[in-house]
Amino acid sequence: MQQSVVPELAHTDTRPMHWLATAAAVAGVVALSSLVQPGSAKAAQPAAAAKTKPAPAAAAPPSTTGVDFPLDCGPVKELVVKKATGDLDGDGRPETVVVVHCDSAMGTPPDGVYVLTQAADATSPRVVATLVDPKDRLTVTDFAVAGQAVTATLLGYSSDNVPSCCPDLKSSAKWQWNGHAFVRSTPAAAHSV
Repeated sequence: MQQSVVPELAHTDTRPMHWLATAAAVAGVVALSSLVQPGSAKAAQPAAAAKTKPAPAAAAPPSTTGVDFPLDCGPVKELVVKKATGDLDGDGRPETVVVVHCDSAMGTPPDGVYVLTQAADATSPRVVATLVDPKDRLTVTDFAVAGQAVTATLLGYSSDNVPSCCPDLKSSAKWQWNGHAFVRSTPAAAHSV
């Protein structure tokens, strides 16, 4: 018979009495901890911190209400179908980017994509850039503002002979502010749908 290097220990053989003693000890610790509570914490504030001004409230993104979009809808209304906000120019004030088309009962009206801003002292927002012109006959999907970029998937037509119901081109577009204008890049080439 081979003997173990580690001798048998008495406490490795559990009995019901061991479990009762452990349960009583845990119950005692829990009961005692509910009676003994620490005092309230008081953080010391440096004198300089008391004199600083609170951070200015974040500016609200421009609303689409009352905006005159450069879109000719004739007798029907303009319809904002998508919108996203972000600080596209890095000035600390958010811009709102919207996808707008005419509220037509028939067909697939083309979309326009517009950037709205509102100066701190202005009473209403205004359109500062057109990223997609409705005259280009494009429909916007997968629209987002991430960081300082606007991205979208654009559905379009290879010719005027393609019916408005059935766009046959799909491309990805990304716009970023370069300090003077929004510059469009095309991460993926256009392809048939």
